[in-house]
Amino acid sequence: MRSSSREEVVEVFDALSADLDRALDLDFDALTPRECLALLKRCEVLRRRLPAIEHPMVNQVAAADPTEVGGKPRSVLADALHIPRSEAGHRINDAAELGPRRTLTGEPLQPILPTVATAQRNGQISTAHITVIRSFFTYLPEGIDTATLCAAEKELSDLASQFRPDQLAKLAQRMGDRLHPDGNYSDDERAKRRGVVLGPQDRDGMTPIKGHLDPQARATIDAVLARWAAPGMCNPDDPDPCLGGTPTQAQIDADRRSAGQRNHDALTAMGRALLASGNLGQHNGLPATIIVSATLTDLEACTGKAHTGGGTWLPMRDVIQMASHAHHYLRIYHGAKELALFHTKRLASPGQRIVLYAKERGCSHPGCPIGGYLCEVHHDHDYAKTRRTDIHELTLRCGPHHQLITSHGWKTRKRHDGTTETLPPAHLDHGQPRINHYHHPEKLLQESEDDDGP
Repeated sequence: MRSSSREEVVEVFDALSADLDRALDLDFDALTPRECLALLKRCEVLRRRLPAIEHPMVNQVAAADPTEVGGKPRSVLADALHIPRSEAGHRINDAAELGPRRTLTGEPLQPILPTVATAQRNGQISTAHITVIRSFFTYLPEGIDTATLCAAEKELSDLASQFRPDQLAKLAQRMGDRLHPDGNYSDDERAKRRGVVLGPQDRDGMTPIKGHLDPQARATIDAVLARWAAPGMCNPDDPDPCLGGTPTQAQIDADRRSAGQRNHDALTAMGRALLASGNLGQHNGLPATIIVSATLTDLEACTGKAHTGGGTWLPMRDVIQMASHAHHYLRIYHGAKELALFHTKRLASPGQRIVLYAKERGCSHPGCPIGGYLCEVHHDHDYAKTRRTDIHELTLRCGPHHQLITSHGWKTRKRHDGTTETLPPAHLDHGQPRINHYHHPEKLLQESEDDDGP
């Protein structure tokens, strides 16, 4: 790949944008369906080639100092391109394997998967095909010689240009069986796949879950579910659910839940029992427990939503039901000002942290989705100068974004309404203050309504 000047790069992108504008203004009524299909194929080729243009730029962002771009590459890409962080992570991983590389001395290197990279540049394979191929290599055992891996990469690339991604996945599985016929994965290989991921909450509050359990985790869960997910056990519809011993025959007969629902309710009961046991100790200076924030108006009306320190929202009826069997503290407040929570110690008090969970809900860095349970307390004004910890001057920051403040020149301050603003260094957006609306989307909607109102 030849070197290009800044002027040439800008000129080419301007031309691409202008040509796309012309294409968007076209009227396709004069074309036949078969002609439209032919042009759609050309569109698909262009769509497949576009990531190859992005890879070198993504690699530069990924290699940049966090102080230069304003945070970790995945977060910066997600915020700048308005894409999910998971998608930003995929693009960084794709660019690392399919984009051009250089040695420490600056000499060019071919991509890690050169044949796949070439096929992408030619528009022969899509991102979905590449995901299948990368997964194929991820699950292969170590010790396979380079020549075999190169041959497999070429064969899969050729197949990807002829078949859909779902068809390619089946072919890749067969190829994997040929290269690893015994199927005995090592502990290290299983460790790469283990994990449980909780997705974002849906509109109804339900949360998708996905992942893989290693053999020990599966054996443990099986043993627990055999007991707690049995018919009649841990039934939330039972006025007096059985959480120990043996359920009565009436409880068993009245249980209309599916096996999946019983597994779900058993896991909830397991977590609740562990929290109630007290064996989890403390987390960030507070007992490990569920911290829920709600307005007194919603609580009295039994309507609306409450929020936990982990960023989860709960319908008010669920909050009331959870409180009926919980060991909990009740803290009612009307604005942080009335609490006058400040003291002369550097670390935030338990009461201040509870208020921050309710007020901030999570990290105050723009676009950061990390909930309050996983955040640290930060002083807007340096404690070494003020010698006090005032609730009006505190905010929540996750570890990486707290590091931006403590070491890289970022700052926080409060607006007149108590909202936390983040101020980047002058070389980023001219130091313009930013606000994180991720944990408070209702405020962003309210501001929009105010702007449009009379």
